[in-house]
Amino acid sequence: MDQEVIIRTAGPEDIATIQQLAHQIWPVTYGHLMSADRLQYMLQLIYSHDALQNQMQQGHTFLLAMMDTTPVGFASFSATGEQAVYKLQKIYIRTDIQGKGTGKRLINEVQDRIKKLNASTLILNVKRDNPARWFYEKLGFVIIKEEDIDIGNGYFMNDYVMEKKL
Repeated sequence: MDQEVIIRTAGPEDIATIQQLAHQIWPVTYGHLMSADRLQYMLQLIYSHDALQNQMQQGHTFLLAMMDTTPVGFASFSATGEQAVYKLQKIYIRTDIQGKGTGKRLINEVQDRIKKLNASTLILNVKRDNPARWFYEKLGFVIIKEEDIDIGNGYFMNDYVMEKKL
């Protein structure tokens, strides 16, 4: 990697940055996997200011990956309510930065943080036809089940649930 990536905790003051990254990354990541209407619906559902603020208030920790002062990606994680199990809620890296280790660094940072909270397992959901599945498998995650989640408006998220023992 040419420039060093710094990972820092994001707060409510970073919501606009997270939104900007999501709106930049999602169309490239999911544009070929879902309709434009569904993509816009999901961006609004998950990344509106109120939605992100609610996620933060509900205990989601957001991390921003920065190159100098430029945000290049983000992740979020939270406790699941199941003892010692945490969930990687989101991880997105700008497409021009992908493949350079930033995603792995973000996941390692999440793992380091949750290990300090006595976590034994990190889980995540990934869209079943999303090539990111292979990235997660390379990092030691395994598929434990399939899940279909009704997100409203006639849309479902058809995911694999993956886990990694820490």
